[in-house]
Amino acid sequence: MLKNKSYIGISFIVLLFGILVIPKIVDRVKNKTIVKDDRLNVQNSFTESDLVKIGPAPEFSLINQDKKTITNDTYKGKVYVLEFFFSTCPTICPKMNANLKQVQALFNGQKDFGIASITINPEGDTPEVLKKHTEDLGITSENWHFLTGDKDYIYKIANKGFNIYAAENSKVNGGFEHSGLFALIDKQGNIRCRKDDFGNPILYYDGIEKTGIKALTEDIKLLLQE
Repeated sequence: MLKNKSYIGISFIVLLFGILVIPKIVDRVKNKTIVKDDRLNVQNSFTESDLVKIGPAPEFSLINQDKKTITNDTYKGKVYVLEFFFSTCPTICPKMNANLKQVQALFNGQKDFGIASITINPEGDTPEVLKKHTEDLGITSENWHFLTGDKDYIYKIANKGFNIYAAENSKVNGGFEHSGLFALIDKQGNIRCRKDDFGNPILYYDGIEKTGIKALTEDIKLLLQE
């Protein structure tokens, strides 16, 4: 008897679910709103104020591929991404720059967005070499500068200024090693980032993995709205 009552109770719950919930699901599918309650909705509620302000980005003054002096003030009033790379890198740099090209394409034509790519092999990456490198990559944006200068100065900017690791190492493929991270700087010249799942600032964005690039592009959009 008790068993029969249990079956009746379960049947009633299933029937009630069908009456109340299924029509709503069908309606959402028809209206293409099925994703509104998934994680994309959480991202849509994410605002610029949720981005952590780490502090002012280090000042710099370097020479670009057109032999023009570029400083952090060149990017004043712009949201920009900064990376450390070298043109002959046989490992992560091609992937990083390919990802940055995708980011650039998303914001193509926006005057208040830019990219700074600083070489960690300035002795090899002269302005002439960097000019050819931009041509090989198909870079046409006037706000994407490939920068070179004094080696010690650049390493100081990387390791002590941004705390983004860069070093010479004859034992590794290419002769140099560095992290594959991107720094995001807002229009006021502050380093910005989101928090991880534990509420800690990520500091910098993964320049190689798709998840890092997705997060980066989302946060660029937020900062451009300032």
